[in-house]
Amino acid sequence: MHQKEQKEPRSTDAEQTPSFFQKWQVATRPFALPASTMSVVFGTVLAVTIGGADFDAGLFLAAFFGMAFLHTGSNLLNDVFDFKKGLDKQVNPVSGAVVRGWITPGEALKGSTLFLAAGTLIGLYLVSRIGAPVFWIGLVGVLIGILYTWGPLPLKFNALGDLAVFLNFGLLGSLGAWTVQTGSLAWTPAIWAVPMSLLVVGILHANNWRDIKPDKSGGIQTVASVLGDGRSEAYYRFLLLFPFAFILLVIMLSWADGLRPRMPLTFLITFIVIPKALTLIKKGKKRFTPDQPQDFIALDGETAQLNLLFGILCTAALGLDALLTAVI
Repeated sequence: MHQKEQKEPRSTDAEQTPSFFQKWQVATRPFALPASTMSVVFGTVLAVTIGGADFDAGLFLAAFFGMAFLHTGSNLLNDVFDFKKGLDKQVNPVSGAVVRGWITPGEALKGSTLFLAAGTLIGLYLVSRIGAPVFWIGLVGVLIGILYTWGPLPLKFNALGDLAVFLNFGLLGSLGAWTVQTGSLAWTPAIWAVPMSLLVVGILHANNWRDIKPDKSGGIQTVASVLGDGRSEAYYRFLLLFPFAFILLVIMLSWADGLRPRMPLTFLITFIVIPKALTLIKKGKKRFTPDQPQDFIALDGETAQLNLLFGILCTAALGLDALLTAVI
């Protein structure tokens, strides 16, 4: 939801009737998928470069699309329950097919079921290839995705959404991808994915921070609504800056205290996006007097861009370290 001019639940603009493809492109929100799939890419590259696994392209694609399908299914399910609870009343530029009246809640629910089923089937295929470790990781992930907005205690509505996103789109994604390639569990993919996971939480928090008032009026509790506006700003600053401090800490521990495996020094290349993080923090600080009207409204989208850049740099750091090791 966005705090901008109020619009009717169904679009009244004189616009062409969207095609089937356009409707479902808006409904499925493919632009949001890097938030979840980046952890799969990172975990896979980590397994090959640090874990010594032989890259299996088929298993990677299965893990990648499995995550994408589950994420999409969860998003559609989220839209259904938000609409039914009266939370979605505004038309957003790149999402909101249900609130626009382009698809019905029933159609969104069917789409959600289809995507969740496809993701689950892919997961079962991976279980058949790898075994029990993948099953338990996948089971936890699917349950979190379903319970995010469904059940007697929806995670999203009870200030547990941040934890759900931290686990599903960060730690579990990286750990699952590592396990798919190596066949075994390890602490490395979970620990090294913490910085990326925090930035994914930053995307959700930016959205919830903006929506504190409408969420409270709808009886919804998020971490942002619990913290309030002022402390939400401090929390956002933590989510964007602590990932860099965490990388420094892991590098120092692994090189000074013998923690294995060592985090490569090439991870310091992630620091080149600190200026972007500081720019976003400044936009959050100036939320009441923004330089541009959309600065705070679009903060979640810009945080998603930061997360994508950060994830790419983390993955590139692994590749660069492998290249330097081979040359030296």
